[in-house]
Amino acid sequence: MSDSKIILPAVIRERRTFTPLKDAIPLPDLIEIQRSSYDWFFAEGLKELFDEISPIRDFIGRDLELYFLDYKLDDPKFDEVTARAKNTTFESALRVKTQLINKRTGEIKEQQVYLGDFPIMTPRGTFVINGIERVVVSQLIRSAGVFFTSELMRGRRYYGAKIIPNRGAWLEFETDANNVIWVKIDRKRKVAVTSLIRSFGIADNESIKAKFSEVDNHPDNHYIEATLNKDVSKDEAEGLIEVYKRIRPGDLATVDNAKQLIHNMFFNFARYDFGRVGRYKLNQRFGFNIPNTKETRILRPEDLIMIVREIIRLNNTQDEPDDIDHLGNRRVRAVGELVQNKFRVGLARLERIVKDRMSTQDIATLTPNQLVNARPIIGAIKEFFMSSQLSQFMDQTNPLAELEHKRRLSAMGPGGLSRERAGFDVRDVHRTHYARICPIATPEGPNIGLVGHLASYARVNSYGFIETPFRKVLHDIANDGQIAVDEILRDNVNNKSGELIGQAGEKITPELAKKLKDSDMATVPIKSRVTSEIVWLDAFEEEQLVTTAATTEIDSSGYFKEDRVEVREHGEPTKDFNHKVDCMDVSPKQIVSITTSLIPFLEHDDAVRALMGTNMQRQAVPCIRPQAPRVGTGVEGKAAQDSGQTVLTDVDGEVSLVQSDRVEIKDAKNKTHAYPLLKFMRSNASTCLNNKPVVNKGDQVKKGDVIADGAATEKGELALGQNLVVAYMAWEGGNYEDAILLSETLVHDDRYTSIHIEDYTIDVRDTKLGPEVVTRDIPNVGDEKLKDLDEAGVIRIGAEVSSGDILVGKITPKGETELSAEEKLLRAIFGEKAKDVRDSSLYLEHGEHGKVVDIKIFSRENGDRLPSGVIKSIQVSIAQLRKIQVGDKMAGRHGNKGVISRIIPQEEMPFLPDGRPVDILLNPLGVASRMNLGQILETHLGMAAQSLGYNVATPALDGVPEKIIRQELIKAGLPEDGKITLSTATRG
Repeated sequence: MSDSKIILPAVIRERRTFTPLKDAIPLPDLIEIQRSSYDWFFAEGLKELFDEISPIRDFIGRDLELYFLDYKLDDPKFDEVTARAKNTTFESALRVKTQLINKRTGEIKEQQVYLGDFPIMTPRGTFVINGIERVVVSQLIRSAGVFFTSELMRGRRYYGAKIIPNRGAWLEFETDANNVIWVKIDRKRKVAVTSLIRSFGIADNESIKAKFSEVDNHPDNHYIEATLNKDVSKDEAEGLIEVYKRIRPGDLATVDNAKQLIHNMFFNFARYDFGRVGRYKLNQRFGFNIPNTKETRILRPEDLIMIVREIIRLNNTQDEPDDIDHLGNRRVRAVGELVQNKFRVGLARLERIVKDRMSTQDIATLTPNQLVNARPIIGAIKEFFMSSQLSQFMDQTNPLAELEHKRRLSAMGPGGLSRERAGFDVRDVHRTHYARICPIATPEGPNIGLVGHLASYARVNSYGFIETPFRKVLHDIANDGQIAVDEILRDNVNNKSGELIGQAGEKITPELAKKLKDSDMATVPIKSRVTSEIVWLDAFEEEQLVTTAATTEIDSSGYFKEDRVEVREHGEPTKDFNHKVDCMDVSPKQIVSITTSLIPFLEHDDAVRALMGTNMQRQAVPCIRPQAPRVGTGVEGKAAQDSGQTVLTDVDGEVSLVQSDRVEIKDAKNKTHAYPLLKFMRSNASTCLNNKPVVNKGDQVKKGDVIADGAATEKGELALGQNLVVAYMAWEGGNYEDAILLSETLVHDDRYTSIHIEDYTIDVRDTKLGPEVVTRDIPNVGDEKLKDLDEAGVIRIGAEVSSGDILVGKITPKGETELSAEEKLLRAIFGEKAKDVRDSSLYLEHGEHGKVVDIKIFSRENGDRLPSGVIKSIQVSIAQLRKIQVGDKMAGRHGNKGVISRIIPQEEMPFLPDGRPVDILLNPLGVASRMNLGQILETHLGMAAQSLGYNVATPALDGVPEKIIRQELIKAGLPEDGKITLSTATRG
């Protein structure tokens, strides 16, 4: 085993690694799925939609045509920070260049038309909607295309198919027990498949039989013959009428009516579209090489023939039907496509409005701006971002929660599954999830298996299928006289005459390569070698190959150390010769998500506990003194940087200014780049977002370096918890049933103290009796309560407040009522002032306390949008320091969770032989039955690393071996088994 050091790019901390395995490639951009998808929408998605709808013609189709030509986005009205501060949306106006052609006069009018404001994605992959950060979760849905199904009847499988287009009518085929193939159109009554074939233009029986003669050749079962016998139609006209009767029962069926309906239903792109994905899947399934264009995305007669042929072939061979849960049949709809689908709905409404206006308004004076009404599009986009099941309030408890929310995949949402209908199969881990969807990261509740997370290296290709990288393995290469040079022969090779020209184990020289070429062999068998070439494969492509794990041992030249290695063949694990291997994984952590790859010694934990550890890391509240883990996995730096909470420099240069709220860097051309830092901002989870610079004036920085930490990060690494001295021991029953005992020192030293910020808002309204007034002159309130209010009646920033204190003084006019004798007396003494107002101030709620950190005043004069009847709105932010206390939940990374039962004075805690008191006491009975031994190994390695003064990276699924942990403990002068006798002040 090697003992090397790694310094992660753009991370200040050095970590030691004890495993020889290095990742073949670094982790990719972790939020690329969000950014690239939304970029695609603006670059191509919008263009596709305008091409689909353009031109819009009037109802007759003779007079007017409206074309959508080019489009552009204006610069945003506010930047992202201002949008958050003003509680508004970070958006930009979409303007489209339109052309209206009057066909009667030939006149052409061009105008730029406003089509509403579009939310813009922040560099972190989020949207700011009404001042709140939201994330659009990617949806995992059934792909468009064709799926073959089977049904068991009388001990035999009968096959069918479903054709699912992107839009248009579904076709469902089935074979009955009499070998007749039926088809249902849009879940209506079934009709013989030959009737549909006739309606597609293949009319007579002989032509139909000829199309299927190659496959329909079973000695006992003749499917086309049986279907023709059941088919009442005999030619194209009758076939059209038969199909029409099923689609429109009760309507008068004429040949012209039927032809128009069926041709519109399947051959008209506006009504039927397989989508790019559907055509790609058909090409892949049947080996077609049809270009993916508008014209070919309809259902062609050849497609129908091929699908029926495949049904007959399956009926004859009794092969396995398609697996609906296979990741080759499920695809990801990311934010760009989801917004595109919503925009398409808005455009369809717009099209109707335009057509109506074309027929009602004066053609001569009509302009594109008079025709186009942006309201349906604005409504559709607003509805999606505000209320769609997939547009979610961002989980911002800590940077990891934020990062994993953007990498989440949901099978629910519009067009997806519902919790109630989803069965066991769709929730279960599938073999194709390997290195694409994490088998561990999923919720524990009713959404288990329906919500997943992308694996560490996974990416989504242009068709929406999840791909994962592999290293290419060479074993048989083309015999062209050049490529094979310097490789090693695997077998003895003879020439045409049978003479030996090369022996197994011999290195191929240029002379031998020439001899091999002259021997007319197609390929040269060489000793298997793992190359550095990376190939990205989707689930179907991977199943055609033989792959092996990243932990399979290879030497420094890339040759396998063993003849037989563990492989995955067609997705199933087995052992095979190394020359059968086509690809090798790039990293052991490739199969798990980012959060799971942050668990050290993951391979020693039970999967259920690893799931709990994964989920609980996302719930960790940021501490005010964050500590990166002593025992990490090497992923902490990348996770912190891609979460968007740390501030990275985008230039090489020298730090010229460091302030608490700003860092400036001078580049080589002496240009200054400013980086503003967040100070005490409230996150979505009410935790505190605060940047702290980690560079000093004069430091040299490179592009991508961390210049400021965020919440729960330390020196550019994720720091969700604290490094503590842990003892696994029973202690007077105090840690019975997973209870946790803490040392009082942790409370005094603020190790687990966190800041929480809450916003309190009050609206100042215009009432029937007159406007409300913000003032410090409030009836029946003493000076003590008013001491922190300014002249305007608003509390000052920095004031310490507790429950019942006034944050904003406000009085509301009240109506005249019959006065009692006491009120008359009061009015006589105090004059008119007390008569007609009541106190409607904003008081701090019961049980709350803290310090005022921010005040925002929104008013119409400042251009803020306010609801009707509201004159101004005042928002007060209060930060609260919360110390850890009895009843709080704590957890480790291995699913070892518990509730604090007591906080014990330091002098009563057990202490080590060197006098150091223990920080936390855990119950040893909570380890064995839970089967999460990773925590013990982490504790022992952490103890050695602490004594020897280094930090460790022990990658998930390729952790530090037990033997090395023992060696490190001995080096540190600690017992080899990690067991230490503790003492206490009271019992010795």
